[in-house]
Amino acid sequence: MARRYDPERRTRIIDAALTVIAADGIAGLSHRTVAAEADVPLGSTTYHFASLDELLVAALRRCNENFVQALRSSGLFAEEGDAGRGEGDAGPGEGDTGQGAEGAGLAEELTRLLDRWFAGERGAIELEYELYLAALRRPALRPVAAEWTEEAVALLSRRTDPETARALVALMDGVCLQVLLTGGTFDAPYTRVMLERIVAGGDA
Repeated sequence: MARRYDPERRTRIIDAALTVIAADGIAGLSHRTVAAEADVPLGSTTYHFASLDELLVAALRRCNENFVQALRSSGLFAEEGDAGRGEGDAGPGEGDTGQGAEGAGLAEELTRLLDRWFAGERGAIELEYELYLAALRRPALRPVAAEWTEEAVALLSRRTDPETARALVALMDGVCLQVLLTGGTFDAPYTRVMLERIVAGGDA
């Protein structure tokens, strides 16, 4: 019997891996559990992903893409014509856009973005950070974990200088980790004030 053409199979396997990890953690991930979740032959998972690390890399990259897309889709870059400019391009005066009311606007929009994120499905955030922190024990994941930081910094550098952008990403990351690890709630007013301080420091 001829093999059925299934161009979306790789994507379904990645989706299935994310579902398995969300339900049972990384410890529950195996080619067999993913094949069962994706409803594909076991050989399909090993064909597309020879090792579990390869599968985890693909899953973490998917999570990275989701967050960066949320950042792109926010109101932060609407005035720039984001679709028509490469990530490394800078428009006139963009390095000064962190100042004054613009800086407060940047902090406010980032706070709203995090607020919307936490208002959604918390399990999705926990899944993303479980994969992110797995890089501590799995070196193959470290370059992909770093991609998230670099892509977010590149985007935010359109609204402020690169050093301030990196500090903003670090604060957002730390706030998310604290909320997740302590089981607390996202404190939007506190986060906005801290983000504003970072932006103001970058303007000094």
